[in-house]
Amino acid sequence: MIPSVLPTYTRAPLHFVKGEGAWLTEADGRRFLDLGAGIAVNALGHAHPALVKALTDQAQNLWHVSNLYHIPQQQALADKLVEHTFADTVFFTNSGTEACELAVKMARKYFYDKGQPERVEIITFDGSFHGRSSAGIAAAGSEKMVKGFGPLLPGFVHLTFGDLDGVTNAITDKTAAILIEPVQGEGGIRPVPDADLKALRQICDDHGLLLILDEVQCGVGRTGRLFAHEWAGITPDIMMVAKGIGGGFPLGAVLATEEAASGMTVGTHGSTYGGNPLGCAVGCAVMDHVADPDFLAEVNRKAALLRQRLEGLIATHPNVFEEVRGSGLMLGLKCKASNLDVVKAGFDNLVITVPAADNVVRLLPPLTLTEEDIAEAFTRLDAAATQVDAA
Repeated sequence: MIPSVLPTYTRAPLHFVKGEGAWLTEADGRRFLDLGAGIAVNALGHAHPALVKALTDQAQNLWHVSNLYHIPQQQALADKLVEHTFADTVFFTNSGTEACELAVKMARKYFYDKGQPERVEIITFDGSFHGRSSAGIAAAGSEKMVKGFGPLLPGFVHLTFGDLDGVTNAITDKTAAILIEPVQGEGGIRPVPDADLKALRQICDDHGLLLILDEVQCGVGRTGRLFAHEWAGITPDIMMVAKGIGGGFPLGAVLATEEAASGMTVGTHGSTYGGNPLGCAVGCAVMDHVADPDFLAEVNRKAALLRQRLEGLIATHPNVFEEVRGSGLMLGLKCKASNLDVVKAGFDNLVITVPAADNVVRLLPPLTLTEEDIAEAFTRLDAAATQVDAA
């Protein structure tokens, strides 16, 4: 008999009932160190006082009115995002998946309104993940994502990750945009080199294409800058944001330049819940923290400390781990042993990590991780690796 919750996940036998900072309490009382943060969602950790206050204060006044009316909290968050990024305008969604749908629509509508309706193709890369909607799985194109879900939404050209020559060769008079994650998350914590991001920006400029960045997982302070593309000194035309922007509350957004968004006029897109007062109140509180240069400096300091400890972990367990990769507090341990065995051993030793492709274990801790948390993380990961080594 099918369970009441649709069985699309292989869930760990854990039932968390409380969270505080980087720690989760299981129903049986065990305390786990959370190095997954809800897959890069709980940017400020669990039950951060500023987010609790923002949510409860707003909940006592107004939850939902719909986008038929002006929403002050939505305006405030949009203003913060415009102030701190390349963007001129923002549309709020409930998730990264919804942000992907709009980003694709926005790029195609841009060229339609410019009198070039044939320009609908979007170049994407293997190993990518852009959500599980029709557009998202078609953009990723991997067999795992698309098998059994055809016919797929057409208009995506899939290239090998890192193949810049392939990008230029793939451009035709039907090409509208390039879509890429500055750091692939689900794909195994694979950063796009700064030089490659610069080259993609130049290719888009030379060929009149739009550059769409998916910063759903790598954005909102995760790499030590507010958004990962800032390390390369470039800006996109359209950017997808979610996960960390809500700090645990479902919230996403599409940021765009005025030019790129010019086709999205009244009636071209909508959302019942997107940009609701609750989500945007929390999002404002998140931005007040992560956009602070001192906060980001702390992320980078702690990231360097964590990476140093991970390098030592690899040296201690050369049969389990191969390398550490990533940026800021978006790190991956490339494994020689099964990454799933490492994650499972982590559960046994009360530390939470997240598996990814390419036999990688992801470490996506809260950005508020403390030095004491880092020391404890090393102790527990070391115990997990020892367990795998002995198996």
